[in-house]
Amino acid sequence: MNYIVDMMIGELYVIAFVAAIKITFDWLEENKRLTDLEKIQLETELQFLRAQVSPHFFLNTLNNIYALSITNSNKTSKVIIKLAGLLKYLLYETRKKRQTLENELHFIENYLEIERIRHGNKLVIDMNISGDIHNKTIAPMLLISFIENAFKHGVNKNIDKVKISINFKVKKNYLYFYISNPKPQELQEEGYTNTMKYEGGIGLENVKKRLTLGYNQDDYILKIDDSGKNFNVKLKLKVV
Repeated sequence: MNYIVDMMIGELYVIAFVAAIKITFDWLEENKRLTDLEKIQLETELQFLRAQVSPHFFLNTLNNIYALSITNSNKTSKVIIKLAGLLKYLLYETRKKRQTLENELHFIENYLEIERIRHGNKLVIDMNISGDIHNKTIAPMLLISFIENAFKHGVNKNIDKVKISINFKVKKNYLYFYISNPKPQELQEEGYTNTMKYEGGIGLENVKKRLTLGYNQDDYILKIDDSGKNFNVKLKLKVV
């Protein structure tokens, strides 16, 4: 009887051991499946967010062209030519997860030229680029959302002369980006407090999500300050 009991206990140990191995492998396989599925979902969402940028960008730019066309401005043709160059960049240079910082800055400069043509003497753009921008990469069309936002709220909604300050500084493996624009005049009037929500539309929400999905948490620091008369954005971003 003791022999039978010992044999049964031994077999139970073997069965339990084999079952534990089977459960462990099943858990690892399921965990890998869920991890892969999560990565696919995040990548799909990131691609969707990137796809949103182009229509949103062109909607704003086409609005600019329309504003010029209704006044029969001779600037319209210049803006259309510049827009064609931006479209070429969007079609052929933004499919990869990362774009060279040089190309991205060149794209931004072309966009700023459109805004200069459109607004003329009303607009002053103070832009500075410093540091080594070579051999650095960045998610394509990431910074343009901040810049578009500055013009949408800082220039288009102000009737006086407006100054936009933009700074790109590369130090080691990080880009330090800064942009400042005046708030719409109605938000600067007496009686409005710092707790008012400054809406940035689809652009700012999009770029926040893209940073979260496309970069590690330690790769960037984003700070947005709307406590004064200006709307200020500071971004420290890894550009290796």
